[in-house]
Amino acid sequence: MWSAVRREARSNSEREPMLASFLYSAILAHETLERALAFILANKLESKSLLSTQLLDIFYDCFVADPGITEAFTADIMAFHERDPACEQYSMVMLYFKGFQAIQTHRVAHHLWTTGRRALALTLQSRASQVFHVDMHPAAQLGKGVMMDHATGVVVGETAEIGDNVSMLHHVTLGGSGTRQKRRHPRVGNGVLLGAGVCILGAVDIGNGTKIGAGSMVMNDIPEHSVAVGVPAVVMGKVASSVQPAEDMDQTKGYIGDWII
Repeated sequence: MWSAVRREARSNSEREPMLASFLYSAILAHETLERALAFILANKLESKSLLSTQLLDIFYDCFVADPGITEAFTADIMAFHERDPACEQYSMVMLYFKGFQAIQTHRVAHHLWTTGRRALALTLQSRASQVFHVDMHPAAQLGKGVMMDHATGVVVGETAEIGDNVSMLHHVTLGGSGTRQKRRHPRVGNGVLLGAGVCILGAVDIGNGTKIGAGSMVMNDIPEHSVAVGVPAVVMGKVASSVQPAEDMDQTKGYIGDWII
């Protein structure tokens, strides 16, 4: 992965000399994928009171302390590259895809949250919300191979859980219901596709391999390998167990029945 990213950066520098300095500082000047990503995130999130040099150390230290983050973000890069037909290079994901950058910021914030550095975790959450327009509570749990296409307006609550190989579009909300329950937010299974504007509220379970249509509101459990759509969402059909909706990104098939208007 790192070798491919460096080859792409060199090639792009030669094709577009104007970007040579940018690509050198962001990728080619670094010895590892982790260091390059830490640099990119630090410079995206810096502010007058959060220096990029401080953020760089925070991100890199977390990558070193928890190798699972590296495994997860490598899977995320692959997910973006494989599932988004507009993505031609691995380096594009790291440099330009704010959904990917928001996810990696969350992974670091989650590490800080679970190791007792909650004030810093919340600071990263707040800054990521300002910069990427993605608001994910540091306590929320994410699997690997997660893709947020466009990502603007995504909200993920404190007790939400997202499985492996999940894809979601912009304006997806995994929101809470009530204030007293220990678990207030949704649990999304593996291989799930959440269309644009999907709103899932409360401690509901979205089964593995399920596809939720754009604009749907889900307030009840959805069985695995189902196709659900509507307000409120209802199951319209089934997905073959061999199909992973998150990977094929097909947002048109299986939603519409025999409608007469």
